[in-house]
Amino acid sequence: MDKMLLLDTSVGSLNKGDDIIMKCVKDQLKDITKDAFLLTLPTHVSPFHWYQVARGSHRVQIYKDAKYKFIGGSNLLTMDMLTHFPQWNINLFNYGPLKGSILVGVGAGKGNKVNKYTKLLYKKVLSHEYAHSVRDERTKQIVENLGFKAINTGCATLWSLTKDFCEDIPVKKSDAVVFTLTASSRVYKEDQVLINTLNKNYKTVYFWIQGMNDLDYIKQFKNIENIIILPPTLDDFEKILSTDIDYIGTRLHGGIYAMRKKKRSIIISIDERAAGMSETYNLNTINRNEIHQLDKLINSEIITGVNVNFNNVDQWFRQFEPGQVIENEKQDIS
Repeated sequence: MDKMLLLDTSVGSLNKGDDIIMKCVKDQLKDITKDAFLLTLPTHVSPFHWYQVARGSHRVQIYKDAKYKFIGGSNLLTMDMLTHFPQWNINLFNYGPLKGSILVGVGAGKGNKVNKYTKLLYKKVLSHEYAHSVRDERTKQIVENLGFKAINTGCATLWSLTKDFCEDIPVKKSDAVVFTLTASSRVYKEDQVLINTLNKNYKTVYFWIQGMNDLDYIKQFKNIENIIILPPTLDDFEKILSTDIDYIGTRLHGGIYAMRKKKRSIIISIDERAAGMSETYNLNTINRNEIHQLDKLINSEIITGVNVNFNNVDQWFRQFEPGQVIENEKQDIS
């Protein structure tokens, strides 16, 4: 039986958005992994100690010999792998068993210049045979500049949002809303406006804790007495999304997951991830510095028309069919 390896970005994460990403990645890879023995290792915490690799233990060899080694999305790539806690917690002394890893809807963090150590490490650990699936055009350019093949497929969380699927998402507002905030990117004035606007426009307001510090953050605001707090589990988020409800918030994957549950969603753009994905994939977003326009947007009809290039997604999957190797050519993202 073939062994395959999934590098899990949700283990050790402080953000439940990584649970969302990994659930979608596992679902999308089912056709490839269904007949294999699927192994998992973490990315946020180190998978091996250097001496385990140096000794060449039998257990390490099992992971090393996996037919495919997939990395499950998230904002994994960094410009500096010498940072104190990289999203992919590997180094030149323990990367060996992960050599040949393949990105699945992965994005890059801030910055555009990859330092020499990081270039060297990526060149050693990432696959040179298979094209990598990347989240946006910026990440595609970074990966190609490193010398790899890349296809802009968008995040795996988007791959179920076909035209027909999106047509079933309501265009008019509900009486209830679930929202999110991002404690690590706090802007008190604009976030207070968000809370006030939701209280004004919805009969029932829920707050889902996606990040570890989000609960402490929301407690610092006014007008939160009637807001219902939801625990930080994906099960609780799914349960509320099974009701008649809208999603509004600063959490990108919270919004995408709500759309996957056919909920009307407005994502408040606060960083390069939402901005980049919105530009390419036509997500319903509003910049946080334009938060005063949210009231009008809530009360308008919103059409969900996510624009995933499924030809690119199919092209990435086809390379795992027998005898298929993809060429490093420019991809159409229109």
